[in-house]
Amino acid sequence: MNSNLTNQIVLDNLNTGVLLIDSELSIIYLNPAAESLLAVSAHRLLNSYAPQLFTDAEPRHQVFLNALKSESAFTERKVKILLPDLRKITVDYSVTPLRQDEKPLLLLEMLPVDRTLRIDREEALLSANDTSRNLVRGLAHEIKNPLGGIRGASQLLALELDRSELVEYTDVIIAETDRLRELVDRLLGSPLPTQFAQLNIHEVTEHVATLVQAETHGSLIIKKDYDPSIPDITGDREKLIQAVLNVVRNAMQALDGANKIGQGGEIILRTRILNHFTIGKKRHPMVCRLEIVDNGPGIASDIAERIFYPMISGRAKGSGLGLPIAQSAIHQHQGLIKCESEPSCTRFSIFLPLKFIEDRLA
Repeated sequence: MNSNLTNQIVLDNLNTGVLLIDSELSIIYLNPAAESLLAVSAHRLLNSYAPQLFTDAEPRHQVFLNALKSESAFTERKVKILLPDLRKITVDYSVTPLRQDEKPLLLLEMLPVDRTLRIDREEALLSANDTSRNLVRGLAHEIKNPLGGIRGASQLLALELDRSELVEYTDVIIAETDRLRELVDRLLGSPLPTQFAQLNIHEVTEHVATLVQAETHGSLIIKKDYDPSIPDITGDREKLIQAVLNVVRNAMQALDGANKIGQGGEIILRTRILNHFTIGKKRHPMVCRLEIVDNGPGIASDIAERIFYPMISGRAKGSGLGLPIAQSAIHQHQGLIKCESEPSCTRFSIFLPLKFIEDRLA
């Protein structure tokens, strides 16, 4: 095999982000892992000024020039990188001076620290979700069985009563029993099997946006920032709509509770493709990321780590079931929901592995 081709294959499949920098400190190459890490395409970064990737660009400029001059390799740890969307990530990076046709170059290798921590958190979240779902399902079945008996007995008792005020009591029992059964059914989730079919993720977001606009009579601002190049996926349309709707409705209710609907409150629906992304223990070549961002008050710190557990809600009248149901639906697609929240910016990110979804039709 041609050595250049072999080198290209190796670089393109590394987990480590690799960049090549020339003597003018311009980026002349980056591999797919670097694109994924920096959340930007190679086309946009090529020939750009390398130090501007860092939050402290000026000191980095001198450090890189010194490395070129002395031809000495070095490593720095826990350095902040500024992404195009103004988010910051932490990386360990190494710089190795090279020469190509007598021209000095720098090989920059980046290893994300945040990603390791994120993977650990996601594994814990998936494990906790499985545990809580199994616990809730077992409990829900135990509750549902006697409810049927209570309802049936109340109906028989109502037939034997000849006083209307007593029948009203049995009607209350039946109505409350039905309410409990509905709650249990929601805990158990949809009884229908997952039906995979080809669909566009933007069909899902557009449908959800239409529903939420109808609920708010068009007074809620919903901005859309879509990547039109995202290919059709294979998923369960109804379950994806339910999952996205639950998250968007959660954002809508947060804005409503803060009296921001019609007063500057907005939700952003954003889609992007991510390469070489890990969910749980599995690394996927490509995933679709759907972000639901609102500028509401944020999630209370005392429940921020538990919002995907059943019955946890930041609203007095909230059931605490919307997010667990959404997480369960996305989990059936081998995906993940995660949340980052601070005042005026709460971001839910839904990740759907494209390769898994494509394989469903293979």
